[in-house]
Amino acid sequence: MNAPNLPLSGSCICGSVQVRVTAPPLLTLACHCRDCQKLCASAYSLTVMIPATGFSVSGELVMGGRKSEGRRHYFCPSCMGFVLSRIEGADTRVNLRASVLDDLTWFAPFVEMMTDERLPWARVPAVRSFTRFPKSVEEVEALMADYLER
Repeated sequence: MNAPNLPLSGSCICGSVQVRVTAPPLLTLACHCRDCQKLCASAYSLTVMIPATGFSVSGELVMGGRKSEGRRHYFCPSCMGFVLSRIEGADTRVNLRASVLDDLTWFAPFVEMMTDERLPWARVPAVRSFTRFPKSVEEVEALMADYLER
């Protein structure tokens, strides 16, 4: 697996929201759930999980998308581009949409999840695969440790 050259930068499509990543990713993933398919207008969403201390954003974000319990999705109010998600209880991490980064040559999804909702033709080269979301915090932490080892 390739490591990104830090810092990483990026923006929404109109440039109103700028992001900067100064810490190595904790995990990369693809989610095949129907919500992500709809939010991203794609077969799946691609995410870079980043430590909150290594992430900054400038520009206004608005919360939108599905108001599911425990998940907050943030968008640019100008172009409505999906920028990031935050998960309740995981405030030390940010789930950044990989597509906002300027350089993705290093990116590959390490984990794919919600494969029971995957479109039949949608395949990603993930090392680990789950039919649903990982079941516990410990399981996510083990995935992050495995990702960092590789």
